[in-house]
Amino acid sequence: MTHLERLRAAMESDGRFDALIITSEINQRYLTGFNYTDGLVLVTANRACLLADFRYIEAAKASRAASEFEIIMPDCPMSEMARRIFSECAVKRIGVEEATLALRVFESYKGIFDGCEVLGGASALIDTLREYKDAEEMASIAKAQSIADAAFSHIVEFIRPDMTEMQVALELEFFMRAHGAEAAAFETIAISGSASSRPHGVPRYEKLERGFLTMDYGAKVDGYCSDMTRTVVIGKADAEQREIYNTVLRAQLAALELAKEGVGCYEMDFAARHIIDNAGYGKYFGHALGHGVGMYIHESPSLSPRSPRDKVLKVGHIVTVEPGIYIEGKYGCRIEDMIGVTEQGIVNFAHSSKELIEIY
Repeated sequence: MTHLERLRAAMESDGRFDALIITSEINQRYLTGFNYTDGLVLVTANRACLLADFRYIEAAKASRAASEFEIIMPDCPMSEMARRIFSECAVKRIGVEEATLALRVFESYKGIFDGCEVLGGASALIDTLREYKDAEEMASIAKAQSIADAAFSHIVEFIRPDMTEMQVALELEFFMRAHGAEAAAFETIAISGSASSRPHGVPRYEKLERGFLTMDYGAKVDGYCSDMTRTVVIGKADAEQREIYNTVLRAQLAALELAKEGVGCYEMDFAARHIIDNAGYGKYFGHALGHGVGMYIHESPSLSPRSPRDKVLKVGHIVTVEPGIYIEGKYGCRIEDMIGVTEQGIVNFAHSSKELIEIY
């Protein structure tokens, strides 16, 4: 089934909406395959329309969206064109994206679509669909991760101790863009020494500190993200750094070993957290083990102690596995892979080495 077909099936099963008006760029791209801004996507039981202005209309007509969607360049405001189309379709209940639609726009829709009930709920409906990736989506994510893997091989040869954290981050992003990524998946993290204790630290315009250098980054391909973290050492690792690194690695490998269809999301978190706790570093692992990845860098499901006990890995899920230890003001270490659940079993998209690398 195409994403549009899946959405229509979900709308029919849900029963609340005669139509959806999709305004978020990511969900528009998810449904149509076309990447653009300043337009609307409309879906009813019998019509699917992509509204675009003069800047995008030629590209939209040439895109794969044209095989499923009416491509329309309105001769009036976008919302007025939506009103006309919904009136022709006798729509009475319109679903909007409650997670991303501005309150001002939501209130305006109540007036524009006079006589219709405007309801939130479209975000939750589409999020449920996007949680489970099909083969094409997995292929895009695998390609994004292959670019990230190549970037890691490059960066460990590129780094020199007199570089700044920002230079490392920019080189990772430049390499990924130069080798096929449409963008970085998120703001690249490259933090060293005492700053590495900050799980989401911001790269500094300062020379790399000796000790851990944590690099958390990803590529984006076809709108889909990859996410990987590797920690290396600038200089020579001391005994405590080796102990921390090996503890994090053992925790990650334990969770990866447990991963399979049907395993509880909280169980995977516990497998990693148990090892870190037993090593005496439990209070230094303060975030969830992992999260879903797709067109957003953070999606469902979450691998967390707070995950519902009935939330399990299912075919189509793609999640990160990223335990870490962070000692405030001293240093931190994280190792992250991204895995997918398929009919054939678990696929680890990441292939970069997890041996402790020392860069002098």
